[in-house]
Amino acid sequence: MKTYAIVIHGGAVTMDPSKLSPEEEAAQRHGLQESLQAGWEILHRGGSALDAVEAAVQSLENNEHFNAGRGSSLNMQGEVQMDAAIMDGRTLNAGAVNSVRYVKNPVSLARMVMEKSEHVYIAGDGATEFALQHGLTMEAVHYFETEKARKEWLEIIQEEEKQPQEHDTVGAVALDQEGNLAVATSTGGIEGQQKGRVGDSPVLGGGTYAANEACAVSCTGDGEVILRGALAHEVYALVKYKGLTASEACREALHLRAEDLKGDKGFIAIDKDGNVAVESNTNIMRCAYRIGDEQPFVAVWREELP
Repeated sequence: MKTYAIVIHGGAVTMDPSKLSPEEEAAQRHGLQESLQAGWEILHRGGSALDAVEAAVQSLENNEHFNAGRGSSLNMQGEVQMDAAIMDGRTLNAGAVNSVRYVKNPVSLARMVMEKSEHVYIAGDGATEFALQHGLTMEAVHYFETEKARKEWLEIIQEEEKQPQEHDTVGAVALDQEGNLAVATSTGGIEGQQKGRVGDSPVLGGGTYAANEACAVSCTGDGEVILRGALAHEVYALVKYKGLTASEACREALHLRAEDLKGDKGFIAIDKDGNVAVESNTNIMRCAYRIGDEQPFVAVWREELP
């Protein structure tokens, strides 16, 4: 049996440890395990990397403990606006959406754009209409507005400076038994962000990229910083042109022009040889991976990483 592997993340962020209750930490660990299992089972049965990353990200989008899909943050107007992207490393086909509302699984909408549209990227109302046209599952506003998100939104709008707060993302990268790579990334954005803001997650080469000749990578952290550094493509280039492993490339990208690109940064990646990587400069790095039949690894704190 050929090498296969999957890595997922539920967001990297620097935060006060006291703000993460034992109950919330346990819920996040359980959610990571469920997501990992959903993707791994597909790979184990000989399924495609593309199907595996979509299934893993769907699981996280359905879990209110992660900032994507149901658990999305609210923008300054108190609305959900979700972004997602998916990319096939075999063909470089990709789909991306941003500022989406009502769609239960934005990652599946991104895949629908990839497979059923002549375009790569569809935004806003156009993306929502595309979802309706293709029969994707929709949900009412209240499905997405969790108690946690509403509480955090109220705290933000009551502050005088009204600065956006924490930023989280979810993502998955996979290598299947045929040697194909894929990536999917999804996010609810930043708490209290400006309406219409686009982060790194749906931008190919920004927060999401996959190509069979090198690696698949999904980023998390400060979207503006990741976009300015084109950090997903940076990891890809370091693997392809410098011959680094996924882990070496992520570590180098983490420190790219550090004086100019200050902020939270996290990466998950897998290269064509099946080497997996999890790197961040934050104290929280919600992640999990499994290589072949080896035991799964799950972490919430960066200090837990091997």
